[in-house]
Amino acid sequence: MGTKNRDTWQYGDFQTPVELASEVCAVLTRLGIKASAILEPTCGRGAFLVAAASQFPQNHILLGVDINSDYVKEAQLRSPAQVEQGDFFTTDWQRILNRYYGSWLILGNPPWVTNADLGLLNSTNLPAKSNFQGYQGLDAITGKANFDISEWMLLQQLSWLKERSGWIAMLVKTSVARKVLRQAWKHCDPVGRAVIVKIDAMRHFGAAVDACLFVLPVNIGRTSRDCDVYPALNAPAPTATIGFHDGMLIADVDLYVDLHDLTGVNTNYVWRSGIKHDCSKIMELACLAKNEILNGNGDFVDLEPTYLFPMFKSSDVAKGRTSTNRVMIVTQREIGEDTSLIESAAPKTWAYLLSHATALDRRGSIIYKKKPRFSIFGVGSYTFAPWKIAVSGFYKDVRFLKIAPVGGKPVVFDDTIYFLPCWSEEEADFVLALIQSDPCQKLIKSMIFHDEKRPITAELLKRISLERIAKYLGMATEYRRYTASEKLDQYSLEFVV
Repeated sequence: MGTKNRDTWQYGDFQTPVELASEVCAVLTRLGIKASAILEPTCGRGAFLVAAASQFPQNHILLGVDINSDYVKEAQLRSPAQVEQGDFFTTDWQRILNRYYGSWLILGNPPWVTNADLGLLNSTNLPAKSNFQGYQGLDAITGKANFDISEWMLLQQLSWLKERSGWIAMLVKTSVARKVLRQAWKHCDPVGRAVIVKIDAMRHFGAAVDACLFVLPVNIGRTSRDCDVYPALNAPAPTATIGFHDGMLIADVDLYVDLHDLTGVNTNYVWRSGIKHDCSKIMELACLAKNEILNGNGDFVDLEPTYLFPMFKSSDVAKGRTSTNRVMIVTQREIGEDTSLIESAAPKTWAYLLSHATALDRRGSIIYKKKPRFSIFGVGSYTFAPWKIAVSGFYKDVRFLKIAPVGGKPVVFDDTIYFLPCWSEEEADFVLALIQSDPCQKLIKSMIFHDEKRPITAELLKRISLERIAKYLGMATEYRRYTASEKLDQYSLEFVV
């Protein structure tokens, strides 16, 4: 978000320009919001309080709260609001909201900062730790539970209004708005038809991020699981509708409904993620000329080929590369396998791992605790399938790529890649044809949000039923031929020397 000093970073302090606050309040009145009690929980210098006083002259209560005492004084001078100093995370909001028992409009621009950012700063300006997003298993303990502070704040505001009624209207990252919607819809909260209105964050805040005005009615009229998306604050009509169907956030509701019959549980083709090792400078190496191997620290190393496998990264798959000079040390064939076997099978590799044991042993994730030394994750029989159909999770331009063996060995991936294992080139061509077919591509389009950090997810891919797509395309016979027999018998799972 441009240049940030410590305070700007710690408090996500991007003050709302007066003209933007006025435009936002004008949009709210066009949406039919008639608020008689307005609260801005992080009011800053008071731009929204000034705009709200002008746009909602009928309101009986106009309150602002901010942690910065200088901002409180400035907001008191600029607006007719009652402005108090307070920390969002410790303020008794129920006491404040009990001042009025009608409908509230909770308005503003909460901090645009993540809990990980605050952790780097050793900041105390953050909520108590909790897995409020409801992640389970590995997702809850490997960093996926990183979140924007504004997401936590909006969910708190939602909880306030569930006991009352009103609207939340906040300037946030568009990804935050969708996460809040997903939580609300997933838990069947009493929310009405929401609105996302895109804003130019670079123009208003100097921030290179997709941002929006997010409006969420709570306990106001009928409930809804849809959200209208407007391209700009002055747009007369929405250009898209996102929603929540089959337990998943959908980018294009109409398109998804048309193709819904192509979704389902996959029993034969299961998307996998690449290998997780959390130590790339040690575990990922480059093969140079004259059979020289260079690790990420710039050190030349001498290793047996036994545990070295050709490796593709996200950029390789996204850019359609079909060759690589990278290799990965794959220490296990399945999760939990005894790694001490490496010492006799490949003594130079074992010595190399021991020489870097300090870095490998201090890998922070809890998944490595009580596991064999030098363990990896995301490994199984599927890892060693000779052919694969792969896609990067990180790139907006979604490309599915057929991956062939390299040097007689199956290719492995880092954990930013998803793939389907295939046991022959013929099968890989068949699977790729299904994925690249028009109905499958349209189904993916209906579910994908290109502005997400990881547009492609395992959850999205696992919704696609290749069996139903094959049947739709008249290819059911071929599908049964590739899935009828046990494919593992067609390929030895022993490491290739």
